[in-house]
Amino acid sequence: MRRVEVVCTGNICRSPVGEVVLRAKLAEAGLDDVVVTSSGTSGWHIGDPMDARAAAALARRGYDGSAHRAQEFRSCWFAERDLVLAMDSGHLSALNRRLGDEAVTVGLFADIDVPDPYYGEDEGFDDVLDQIEKAADLWVARLSR
Repeated sequence: MRRVEVVCTGNICRSPVGEVVLRAKLAEAGLDDVVVTSSGTSGWHIGDPMDARAAAALARRGYDGSAHRAQEFRSCWFAERDLVLAMDSGHLSALNRRLGDEAVTVGLFADIDVPDPYYGEDEGFDDVLDQIEKAADLWVARLSR
């Protein structure tokens, strides 16, 4: 099994959306050897469900994010993951500061930073979902090789 971790700040907006979308697209592609989880660089929301606006954006496109509960990324997880994907360059920097000698690939989920929709309007969650779906398609292609 390959393990992928998707990371944002509080694990209630971008990273759980990334987790749900990537998991669904991998299943659709028949890739059943990849486990996708998500977490945050902070512990502000541990145990909380994803933001209701993120869950609503997912539901409008047929995804189910209801099972999500926020968790904080732990450095010991690097040894247990094959790929750690940050939603923006700030998360990537935070992860790289924690990275030790583990042989794990750490990078960005998308080619550009996925913006944080938390303080914006509801449509920002749909825009973020658009970006995440496009990036997830690319990760499915990469993980299929």
